[in-house]
Formats: sequence, structure tokens, C-alpha cells
Amino acid sequence: MNPIFILTALLLFGNWQSGETQATAPGNGNPLVPGYFADPTILKFGDLYYLYATTDGVKLASGEPQVWISKDFVNWYNQELYIPLPEGLTNCWAPDLVRGTDGRYYYYQGNCEQGCNIYGYVSETPIGPWIRLNNGRPVIPAGTGIKDLPALDAQFMWDSDSSLYSYFGTWCTSFKGMGWAILDRADMTTIQEAGYIPLQQIPHAFEGAYALRKNSRYVLMYSSGDCRLNTYTVRYAFSYNPRGPFQEGLNNPILESNADGTVDSPGHHSVITEGGESYIVYHRHDYPHSTGGEFRQVCVDKLIFDNDSTIRKIDADHIGIGYLGPNQVPCMNVAYKTAVSATSSYHLVAGKTAFANASDYLYMPEYAVDNNNGTLWKAGSGMLPQSLTIDLGRVRQVRRIMTEFEYPTFYYQYKIEFSTDNRSWSVFSDRTTNRRSGCPMIDDFDANARYLRITITGTEKAGMYAAIWNIKVYDQLFPVPEIRNREVQEGPGALTSNSLLVDLNAGVLPTGNIPDRFLNPGTLGGDFMKSGDPAVMVKDGIRAIYFDGKSWLRLSKKAPASLDWNSAYTVSGWVCNPEIGPGECLLVWNSRENMLQSSYAALMYGSGPFGAVAHGDGYVDLPYKTVPSANQWHHVAVTFDGMMEKVYIDGNPDAQLPISLFVTAGDILIGSSGEESENFSGYIARMQLFDSALKENEIQDLMNKTSPF
Repeated sequence: MNPIFILTALLLFGNWQSGETQATAPGNGNPLVPGYFADPTILKFGDLYYLYATTDGVKLASGEPQVWISKDFVNWYNQELYIPLPEGLTNCWAPDLVRGTDGRYYYYQGNCEQGCNIYGYVSETPIGPWIRLNNGRPVIPAGTGIKDLPALDAQFMWDSDSSLYSYFGTWCTSFKGMGWAILDRADMTTIQEAGYIPLQQIPHAFEGAYALRKNSRYVLMYSSGDCRLNTYTVRYAFSYNPRGPFQEGLNNPILESNADGTVDSPGHHSVITEGGESYIVYHRHDYPHSTGGEFRQVCVDKLIFDNDSTIRKIDADHIGIGYLGPNQVPCMNVAYKTAVSATSSYHLVAGKTAFANASDYLYMPEYAVDNNNGTLWKAGSGMLPQSLTIDLGRVRQVRRIMTEFEYPTFYYQYKIEFSTDNRSWSVFSDRTTNRRSGCPMIDDFDANARYLRITITGTEKAGMYAAIWNIKVYDQLFPVPEIRNREVQEGPGALTSNSLLVDLNAGVLPTGNIPDRFLNPGTLGGDFMKSGDPAVMVKDGIRAIYFDGKSWLRLSKKAPASLDWNSAYTVSGWVCNPEIGPGECLLVWNSRENMLQSSYAALMYGSGPFGAVAHGDGYVDLPYKTVPSANQWHHVAVTFDGMMEKVYIDGNPDAQLPISLFVTAGDILIGSSGEESENFSGYIARMQLFDSALKENEIQDLMNKTSPF
């Protein structure tokens, strides 16, 4: 082969191919399960492994609580846990489960929406149904052990004298220590004693405590750094007493990000011992680190003790540990590494952000048949339907298809068809009206097929991509757990109308005070209704609406469902800002209530960290790279395609951010976010809102077409 061709190919595709033999290698055992989960607790009861975790990938890790179940530690099945959270709370963070002396199962989880507290629940089984402990009040409230210490990330340990210890805390570096408590084993609720371990004994401790007893010593492991950044690591200390004093162990940190960035931000773990061997189960960021700081995946590696108080450094990799029990799937996955094609594939090109290095990554169709929970086929846009077609190589008997969609916690609507010639198709399974989540989704039939085609037609939430971790195809049926999650009435998510929804044009209004109501000519319709005294003035020869910082416009119609959740959008406008503050709102279309990370989006004009787009958290807010100059007219636009948010100033790219959104469509306001301090003081000549993501050339065309000059 021509060496110049080889060099060119490496230059073009080297970034996303560079992990081909590592993170993207077929058959990798890490991540352990498909989907976004964090803060894992691994346990075994009888012959079943149970993996409890924070459900990640949804506004500040606020997904529904789940459990993964396996008999062999490789083939996992996801089940929802219907935890009766306290009214008004949605978080269910860093769960742990303890079997009490009464034989029942006690589930504890943290929540920071009404103070950072630990809540408890009890059940006769490890999967529920669950009853609140302590009448729904916190079992371990904030301030236990240390004044004001956030009570999160609780992990429990039975001591040799049958005392039940809990270790907990986050932001421990700010509170100078980590808390502990002993719970009354009679009710698993009452705190009998409490105290803390000072930071000097557990250097750099931030959160994620995990304690275990190793013969006569106690090993307290914990996470340091920031879970959203690559500074996150696992460290440990040891003591002869569960209350300390502890001494820092050797080899710290024992688990950290690797040099090539494919293992990024590993931490917050638990430990399981099987056959005399110990294993650490932890989370790390998805690869590539595609969006925000809460898209983590669960991994496992061997944990080696040189003695009772010394742990070796962990060589975190993508291979995993494989089976800990007999393989429960008696036949071969005939789709593994077969030829596959798709209607489209997403190409992520993202510059360096606070979370990760630059990415150039193609979510290839091949990733859906590589039996790797860290690689994902993702369609080229959020448009539906999207299809994936598998060529099995020859006609085979197909009796079971198991599909692992990107989000195990949301339902997908889809249809699977089969063919012998890639021309004539028959239905294998029709789930186009499905309203149950699950992972894997299991479809059984009996067909002779060479080609299989799965078409995703709908998703529970608007703007969710057609995306699949793995499709596995078998010629036999075999026992699987009986799991049937509840049907969901919500959704499916609305599809885009690809239209100009809102169009405010000051050029068609007479100068002076504007009417109390006037028509929105965009496809959404409705009337613009004024608050305060916005007025049409002429600024530099341009007719524009002047907002004085006390006035704004509200559309009589709320934003449509096609702007809900992770839906694509474009906001575009001609504006002039006489004085630039930290952030003034030009337009918002979604609710600010219960605002968690990435659950809010508003076009801004300012110099602060949310100067371009506000998302409700400094880690995901988007500033301008170059703030548009004051007292001059500029065309400002932001587009979002469900994966990338891009800012344009005067038709030129300015800033971008890989992100997923979880917004609730709400009131459309121009000149205000609803927060008085963010009201706009300046001129708007044109403001438009689309429920689609315009491309760069389309932004430039729009700028020219709407120019007021």
C-alpha cells in the first residue's frame, strides 16, 4: 500500500482510531455494564451478583434507581428499583445495601435536594418492594460526625463484634475530615455513636469512602479530586481500629487516570472478594468523554493486597476480569464482529474542555456488534427513524436478539426485521408501541435470516438519539431473569418540525411604544406580550426594540414539545448591548424550576462563565471565547444538535461545548430569563428560534438574510 496514503489516513482518522486496540477493542470486559452508572456497590447474595449504582447521564446524576443482576459477572440484566423517595426529591446517589441480622435487606442512598442526607429503606429481597425507614426522615443527616458535613456516599461495614459502621461524607477537604457512625442493628436506623476521621489521617480525602477488614486491620479507601475532572483518584489508609487513628498507605493513589486518557477519572468504588481474590468495582468517564461530568461507566479490575495494610497500584485497563461464575449463555453470539451498516453515524469533533482533551470520534455501526460496553453506535442526528443493518454472513437460524440501547432507564420504540436476500423483509419483532425500559431488550422469534435490521422509531424523551451499545444474536433460547419494568405513560418524545417557531422582527414595527400584544409570524404562532415599557427606537440607523433592564416580551404560547429534553435548537438574533455585564438573557424557552445541571438553557450576552449559554452549573455553562464588543451590532447565534452546542458571532464560529440537555419546555421570554438580575439592557432588531440545528453555512445565510443594515 502507498505509504503516503497510510500517513494521510492516520492523520485524518488517528484520533478516534488511536484507542482501537485499547478502549475500542472488540470483546473488552470494561466497562462492566452498558449505560451510564456511577458510585457502584457490588454484592453477592446466594448465586447472584447485584450491582447497585447512581443512575448517571441524566441531569446531575438524577436518573431512576436501578440494579444490575448477574450469575456469571459478564451477562448482566438491568431492573428498575421502585424506591419511595421522599416527596419532592429526585436524586438517588451512591447507594449501598446491607443485609441485617433479621435477614432483611437495607438500602441506603444519599440526596442533596433538601440538605445532604442519607435515607434508608427495607425489603424482604435485594430488589424490593421497599418500605421507608424512619418514616422517610434521614437516617444519617447532614452534620453527623462533623458540623455541617454533607452526609453522602455512605458505605457500611459489619465489624467482628457485629457493630454496623457507616463511613460517609463529601467535600471532606473543606470540612477537614470524614464522618462515621454506628447504627443500631435492631432497627438499622438509630445512630448509637458518631465521630469523624481527620483529614490528616486520610490525606486528600474528598468522598466515596469504602471500609473493609483485612485480618486484624481496617482499610479505609476513598476518592480524592473532582469526579468531573481527570484529577479523580482512589487512595487508602489503614488502622487497627475502625475509628482510627489511620495511617496513609503506600502506593497512593492506587487508581488514577491513565496516560492516554482512555481511562479517565476513575474512582468511587466498592470491593468484592471471590475465591480468595479481591476485585475493585469503580466508575470512570465514558470514552470519549463526550459530555458534561456525569456520564460515567462502571468498570472492574483486580485488587491486590501485598499484606494486610498494603495495596498495589491498580493497572486500570479495558479488558476487565471476565467470568466469576459459569457462563450463563450456552451459545455463541452470531452477530459478533459481523458486517454492519447504518442510516447515519455521529462524528464528534470537540475541542478541549474542562472535562477532557479534544475528541475526534466516529460512533461507527461496527461498535454495535463488538461486544464492548464502552463503544456505541449513535445515529448522525436526533432525527428518527434510524436503522442499523447486520449481515450475518450466511442464512442462520435466529431465535433471540438482545439489544442494549444507550439508556437502559428509558424506553425505545423499535422494529426488528429479517431477510435472506436484503430485499424482501419480514417482521421479527414489532416494539413500535413499546413503553417499557430494559437492558437488554429481549426479542424472541424463530426465523431463518442472513440480514437483520433494527429501526428505532421513537424514544421516551425528545431528542434522544438512536444509539446502541450492543446487539447480540443467538440461535438458541436460554434462561434469563424474569424482569418486567413498569410501563411508562409519558412520551414518546416529540420529533422536530424543522421550522422557524419564533420570529421577532422590529423592522416591521412602528417606532415608539410597542403594542401590548402583537403577532408572532413563526410557525408556533401566538402573540408577543410586553411587560414593562419596551419601545421601538432607531439605533445606528437600525429599527430595534430597546429593553431597559425592566422590560421583556413573553410569547402567549409555551415552547412546543419539540424543544423538550435534549431536542435540537437554533437561536439567532441581531443585537446591540451598550454595556456588557456578566450575563444578560436574550431568549429562553425552558423552565428554570428544579434546575439541575444541564436542565436549563438560555441564550445570554455577557462576559461571565455563562456569558453565551446558561445551563445552571458553572461546569457546563458556555462562555464566549471572544465576547461581542459593546455598543456595536452583532449577529449572535447558538446551535445544538443533541450532542454539540456551537456559538457563532457575526457568522464565525466562536465557542463550542459537548453537552446533553434535560430541559423542560416552558415559557418563551425575550429580554429576560425570569431572573431580574439577568434582564437585558440593550437593543434587539431580530430574534429567531428554530427547533433544529442549523449548520455553519446556514447560520451565515441566515445572518445575511436577516441583516437589518
